Amino acid sequence: MTLNNDPLWYKNAIFYELHIRSFCDSNGDGKGDLLGIVSKLDYIKELGVDCLWLLPMMPSPLLDDGYDVADYYNIHPDYGTIEDFKLLVDEAHQRGLRVITDLVLNHTSDQHPWFVESRKSKDNPYRDYYVWSDTDEKYKGVRIIFTDTEPSNWTYDETTEQFYWHRFYASQPDLNYDNPVVADKMIEVVRYWLDMGIDGFRADAVPYLFEREGTSCENLPETHTYLQRVRAAMEAYPGTIMLGEANMWPDELRPYFRGDPNDPSVPGDEFHMAFHFPVMPRIFKGLRLGEATDIINIMRDTPDIPYNCQWCVFLRNHDELTLEMVTEEDRQLMWNEYAPDPTMRLNLGIRRRLAPLLDNDRRKVALANAILFSLPGAPIIYYGDEIGMGDNISLFDRNGVRTPMQWTDDETAGFSDTTPDKFWASLIADETYGYQRINVATQQNQDDSLLALMKHFVAVRKANPVLGWGTCEFIDLDNTAILAYHRAHEAEQLLIVCNLSDTPQMVTLPLADVVGQTPTDVLTEESLGVVDAVEYGMTLEPYQYHWLRFE
Repeated sequence: MTLNNDPLWYKNAIFYELHIRSFCDSNGDGKGDLLGIVSKLDYIKELGVDCLWLLPMMPSPLLDDGYDVADYYNIHPDYGTIEDFKLLVDEAHQRGLRVITDLVLNHTSDQHPWFVESRKSKDNPYRDYYVWSDTDEKYKGVRIIFTDTEPSNWTYDETTEQFYWHRFYASQPDLNYDNPVVADKMIEVVRYWLDMGIDGFRADAVPYLFEREGTSCENLPETHTYLQRVRAAMEAYPGTIMLGEANMWPDELRPYFRGDPNDPSVPGDEFHMAFHFPVMPRIFKGLRLGEATDIINIMRDTPDIPYNCQWCVFLRNHDELTLEMVTEEDRQLMWNEYAPDPTMRLNLGIRRRLAPLLDNDRRKVALANAILFSLPGAPIIYYGDEIGMGDNISLFDRNGVRTPMQWTDDETAGFSDTTPDKFWASLIADETYGYQRINVATQQNQDDSLLALMKHFVAVRKANPVLGWGTCEFIDLDNTAILAYHRAHEAEQLLIVCNLSDTPQMVTLPLADVVGQTPTDVLTEESLGVVDAVEYGMTLEPYQYHWLRFE
């Protein structure tokens, strides 16, 4: 099999996010690696996804799990070699799978040779690669992102008696994109990896590339200008994409696409894709309160984007479940409901996996995914969530949601040939989420497993491209426990109906356009009663959902 050559492949794609260190260990050192991923490509292919997203893989002191890059041109020795990476890309492509990698544009590690030189003296040739100041009073009022650990965006460096700027950890100094040499060098990094055949990047922390006094130092015009330059460089590599990570409101994200949604002759020319962060916590809030209003409101507040652009939607990922894009009242509500133990909280978020968040309730997990796979945007599955893995909040920082993948029920969970005491992080072994009970091998042999359900969601989603391409119109209902929306593209139409509550709910749907037709659930192929009136009534069981086609 080879890759299809559709330049808009990402519009109806499904992504699988991989933490390399935790996926599969090929050499028995207790750490996952690239060749381990190669050995599991058939599993990923069978899941039905289209593209792998690899978390950071470059050399790093790993103070921020690889987002502190020390060398943009190599692979971390724990993960393998450049040759291993080329093999992974080739083997993935042979199976029709694409590969994107994390690209950390905003900052480096303080152990990167550029910064090692930069901090030696004020007249060092690399000094201007980073943002230095005699005072920590510049850019006052700019928010601190890692509120739990960083008291300031400035850190004092005793060697040169100046402060350097960092939006994240102090060990991650921000690059100075006002220096044209830095701007050029990062374009070279982009081309280096694209020349290896990858299919694009998940661009990390992109709103923060430039700094200007009197601003929030986020989403500045200069940032957009530079990202357009990155996009222009990528145009020489047809079919590659830039997926932007910007934890912002939808209207703040709209400029990152550019283009005109009403005029195909003016396509987007910045991001191909961007994460839709704000909808995610509202799905969890809706499930906890049995209330659809907040989901509907945030989606209605989401602006249209050009035809060649797409959102990315997700339930969980490698970071904390961020609560930045909610009100203070809702943040407290979410913490109280989903993180009653304060150790479950991190920065402005919750460091838990999907299954524990949803009480390991199969109905809730299924419904959350039914919403994820039917909303506008390309869905992302976080490794292990397809089998309902748990978390370990005793581990440092975000590592609690990055534990080794549970492949089998043997003592190493099929993750490695070495003994578990040598694993980079301990296996989850409790009675509920332990590898003895939750693992791929067991679920592959069960027709009613979560893994089987996830494969089914993927297959049905891909068989109905209206979910990738279609418009989305939310339906106002008297019963706010019901989330209902209409997806349409050309002749294709689907009606999504979900009961967010833990009790049976009656709902009356306005279906004047399909009177006389019979709704069939494309997920079950079950037909419901013919629509014999403009107002169509149905009852949904707790957490029940339908994807309805009318015939």
